[in-house]
Amino acid sequence: MAESDRNPFRFVCFIVSVALNIIFIANLCISRKALSWSARAAAEAEAVPSISCSGHGRAFLDGMIEYGKPVCECNACYGGPDCSQLLPNCVADADSGDPLFLEPFWMKHSGRSTVVIPRWHRMSYDYSDNSYISQELEKNIRKLHAITKNAVTDGRYIVFGAGATQLLNAAVYALSMNMSSPAKVVAEKPFYPVYKEQTEFFKAKQFEFHGDASFLRNGTSKTTENVIEFVASPNNPDAPADEDLMIFTMSKLTGHAGSRFGWAIVKDKNVYENMLQYKSLADSGTSKDTQLRALKLIKVVLENGGRGIYNFAYKTMRGRWTKLNHVLSLSKRFKLQEIPSSFCNYSRTVRGASPAFAWLKCTKEEDSNCYKVLHQEANILGREGSSFDAENHYVRLSLVKRADEFNLLLDRLEELVSKEEQNQTTRSS
Repeated sequence: MAESDRNPFRFVCFIVSVALNIIFIANLCISRKALSWSARAAAEAEAVPSISCSGHGRAFLDGMIEYGKPVCECNACYGGPDCSQLLPNCVADADSGDPLFLEPFWMKHSGRSTVVIPRWHRMSYDYSDNSYISQELEKNIRKLHAITKNAVTDGRYIVFGAGATQLLNAAVYALSMNMSSPAKVVAEKPFYPVYKEQTEFFKAKQFEFHGDASFLRNGTSKTTENVIEFVASPNNPDAPADEDLMIFTMSKLTGHAGSRFGWAIVKDKNVYENMLQYKSLADSGTSKDTQLRALKLIKVVLENGGRGIYNFAYKTMRGRWTKLNHVLSLSKRFKLQEIPSSFCNYSRTVRGASPAFAWLKCTKEEDSNCYKVLHQEANILGREGSSFDAENHYVRLSLVKRADEFNLLLDRLEELVSKEEQNQTTRSS
């Protein structure tokens, strides 16, 4: 073919090539412009966690600002600009139930669990179906219970709330509304203090806190009495719970206590509607931002059948319980509650105990206040047994905080037990 015959073809190819490049560059520019707000948000969110706090603290996007950047918020017993200074003689705080032991899991899964919220996200009070709950979140919660086999959700209603605390009072309100006489609210001791404190704080003519639930089982209760009992589910249920009303909370699932999210599974429609009425009057529904975050977190939990977070949590808490038992097994002054191995319905295996809290007893008669013994002799802050309507020979110790806090607690207990052994040696010599 002659050179003059090929020139028109080359010219057409050149024009097409230029046009395609222009289209590609234009699309790239438009795409970058469209993503500019999310890219900036992501860059800001990633910059803050990268601030070095020596492994003993965290910087947060909503934290205090100094010299134009967030400052480190140090773990207990650490200080300084980068949290590198170990503070002497500080209190080992084992009172708080902050489930911060799960932080490393979420840092490892930061990409899949992070939420970028547009400024115009869900500005309305309700969703498009005029409800206060995300249907997608409800669907994933039902899927969660189906996988973990811990609760029946088929044919049940689901109510969202600001953690379990709000839902507990909503449940008491809903259950007592149509009763002919005031309901006695009870719980078997040792019970969580908020059961009593919240019921008494919101005391109404429909209900009152009556205390320990033992009278229900010793034959002293009247058959005509209206009773509402708070029941703490066993750690290892042998079948899906199938109760009239069951309450769950995000803090016990993912560790995100600060998100203040929980849900109730309700069998009776009237009780469900009463709880919705309570929620509507209390806060016009649960935060849409919170529901979005909960949805994202639960989707990560559901990956691989939930085994990722389950294995991490069990390994961590089992390890802590084993270490604590080893230290206190050398003591004649202190005794832990005995928790036998049991069958886990989720893993389908027999597993050792991995509790979130230790129920410690001072065995000596003169140690009538175990809380004071630990505080005065070991600088350990627990929670008195009387807070749970139990004897003060007992104290509760939290095991769910960060590794720094748990290790400090363990060190203080080792020192206390060591002093006990030294005293025994001195007396025997």
